[in-house]
Amino acid sequence: MKALKNIFVGFLVSFIGSIPLGYLNVIGFEIYVKLGISSLFLFLVGVIFVEMFVIYLTLLFARQLVSNQKLMKIIDFFAIFFLLILGYSFFESANQPIEQQGVVEKYATYSPFLIGVFLSAINFLQIPFWTGWNLYLMNGNYISIANKHKVYYIAGTLVGTFMGMLCLVLILNTLAQNTSSFSKYVIPVVIPLFFVVLAVVQMVKVYKKYYQNKTES
Repeated sequence: MKALKNIFVGFLVSFIGSIPLGYLNVIGFEIYVKLGISSLFLFLVGVIFVEMFVIYLTLLFARQLVSNQKLMKIIDFFAIFFLLILGYSFFESANQPIEQQGVVEKYATYSPFLIGVFLSAINFLQIPFWTGWNLYLMNGNYISIANKHKVYYIAGTLVGTFMGMLCLVLILNTLAQNTSSFSKYVIPVVIPLFFVVLAVVQMVKVYKKYYQNKTES
């Protein structure tokens, strides 16, 4: 029973957490459009391959990571610059001649699996995400990590991430096919703007987390 509970909770948290648009979802969408469904599957497998280690390590060291404020601060600041760089990359690609366009085409010679591994490995935001969730779930006794139970939890999270990202990519593709304006503006305008908005949101979080209390005191 604990095994099934771990699988369900892991799947639910990961599925919901992977649905909001993030840079991995956006790049997964472009891989699907440009390289096809098989490449998307390989990309997603690469993403969850790295996530497997992240979840396992944050399960073991959740309390220590939360208490390491210096590491959390570095991750938070890095995320701002990373999101801005991604937005600029898509914007620059969209304004190049057609034969030179596409962020994905630049890396098409590499395996989509390796692209997924690399991009997931530099997604440092998943560390505080999984640290917070794992700590909450463990403290609330929603999951058990004794013996092999943690394996069931991790398996549930990986399936949840895979299915969540796959569903979102397919939804985005349906919108792109049925709405001409979506296809016309998504790469040159919507995606770069989306990353800028994410960066601004991250800036607000950083300000509230590290500076708001100091200015008010």
